[in-house]
Amino acid sequence: ALASWLSRVPTVRAELDLDPRALGLVLLGLAAGSTLSLPGAGAVVSRLGTGPTVRLTGMIVVAGLVVVALGYSTGPVTVAIGLFLVGFGSGVWDVAMNVQGARVEVELGRSLMPRLHAGFSVGTVGGALLGAGAIAIGLSVRTHLLIIAAVVLVVVVVAASRFRPDERVERGSSGAGLLRAWTEPRTLLVGLFVLAMAFSEGTGNDWIAVATIDGYGVSSAQGALVFAVFVSAMTVGRLAGTGLLDRLPRVTVLRGSGLVALVGVVVLAFSTAYPWALVGAVAWGLGTALGFPLGMTAAAEDPVRAAARVSVVATVGYLAFLAGPPLIGFLGQETGVQRAVSVAAGLLAVAVLVAPALAPRGCRTGWPRLCGRLPRRVSTTACRRAASWPRASPSSAPSSPSPPSRPDPPR
Repeated sequence: ALASWLSRVPTVRAELDLDPRALGLVLLGLAAGSTLSLPGAGAVVSRLGTGPTVRLTGMIVVAGLVVVALGYSTGPVTVAIGLFLVGFGSGVWDVAMNVQGARVEVELGRSLMPRLHAGFSVGTVGGALLGAGAIAIGLSVRTHLLIIAAVVLVVVVVAASRFRPDERVERGSSGAGLLRAWTEPRTLLVGLFVLAMAFSEGTGNDWIAVATIDGYGVSSAQGALVFAVFVSAMTVGRLAGTGLLDRLPRVTVLRGSGLVALVGVVVLAFSTAYPWALVGAVAWGLGTALGFPLGMTAAAEDPVRAAARVSVVATVGYLAFLAGPPLIGFLGQETGVQRAVSVAAGLLAVAVLVAPALAPRGCRTGWPRLCGRLPRRVSTTACRRAASWPRASPSSAPSSPSPPSRPDPPR
């Protein structure tokens, strides 16, 4: 859904005759809706459950797409209202899906979140390619978005009905639990990391096509192709990311990813030949791929507190989506959009610095000796499994002889 809209941004910009500043304000509607809904997302997920929440918010997203499709020709205000609905629904939707993903990770005992987020990337690649095809054959924005809205409605209802039960996630996630999560230093640092990575991802999603068209002087179809390359690289990074996480520490992977993304942004922002735009998009997408999913994994390590912490981290992260579109738009008005996207490189440097906050937390299952004897990446799985083992009661545990007492030393 989102990629279908983003692939048509250049077309809408041209038809509505929007300059970069005005386009940034229109795109602000998407981020504003998400940012407004996210602070209470944890409470909604706790009360309704992940499956019902996704179904409800999916319908809100579909309604927003219909508003954009039917009303965009009337002016930018209607587009902003439709995008606000899309953002409002997708904000809570994201929290619910990440909480469900964390629950599945715990049950399987291995890293899975990057692959789950790869599903988002696969949909983004499909949406981008469909968008490029729709532009090539001259399909109107209205017809394109209405078809996508119908598909999204069916898929969301069917998929959410197959979610795992989430009783354990529900408890402790509302009221005081949500407020307490806002005071946890590690949760806030994870949120800062996600903010930096979300700014990079959001800048690529919103502006990479426009930056390529304006900066390299190419057609809308070529700009959409660069966007498709960007999201394809993100998909590959997320699918391959679990293999890296099985072999390397999480912090090492995240720091390396951040540096690769930083190089990609710089290459795209300061090159002049179109092939370099494709190279920069590949590095940018690969480097950004693991940031958001591993931020959600770090926030959701404790299933009981997952909804509250994911809500906090997602809220902080979505500030990037709120600030990013207008910031790039205003800078693009002065320097050109191609140069303006280089702002993402500065935030990626921040992400590299705060990456240690996402290191896996120690085992808290009550089996510290088992965890201490195993390698770190194995011990987490072993501890989760050990948490379900029956424990001997104090009365049935074999007693060991107490060491002989020593006489008090002479005074």
